[in-house]
Amino acid sequence: MGALIGFILLSPVFLIVAIAIKMDSKGSVFFSQKRVGKNRRLFVLYKFRSMCIQAPSEMPTHMLEGAQSYITRVGKFLRKTSLDELPQLWNIIKGDMSAIGPRPALWNQDDLVAERELFGANGIRPGLTGWAQVNGRDELPIPIKAEYDGYYAAHVNFKLDIKIIFMTLRQTVSGKGVVEGQRELVGKDV
Repeated sequence: MGALIGFILLSPVFLIVAIAIKMDSKGSVFFSQKRVGKNRRLFVLYKFRSMCIQAPSEMPTHMLEGAQSYITRVGKFLRKTSLDELPQLWNIIKGDMSAIGPRPALWNQDDLVAERELFGANGIRPGLTGWAQVNGRDELPIPIKAEYDGYYAAHVNFKLDIKIIFMTLRQTVSGKGVVEGQRELVGKDV
């Protein structure tokens, strides 16, 4: 219900972002990608397009060599502010995702999906934000990210969700943890 209300209230933002994307670069306003959902079920995730149409679409951006060259001018702003994620409210409305949970892995990220299986994180809906997101995001190596996701899966509760929401807001404002392109990842303790 909250996602539906957010979708309606944010519709003017959707319109502004769509116009900005169209004015900045050729291609669709939206970007869709196969992702792994609850119990490894595949679904189509929606985002605002932040990269040029020539960008490889089946690779996580933090693993992409020369990622900066693919990101559009508007895309840089969308990614920094996480506005590119807003269309995922539709995924929440459809039931593919939740507001909080592990970020949905790409369909071909077998290493991340396998690690999450070890920690029991594949059994819950993926989220718009999550415990791994607020504790390092793209900076985390896959085993540590999966451990954070597993911690969340084992400790789902309202208090933790509220904490993640506030940490997400703080991190979104700061832009901390976003990695655009290949670089050596550092680990953190859970």
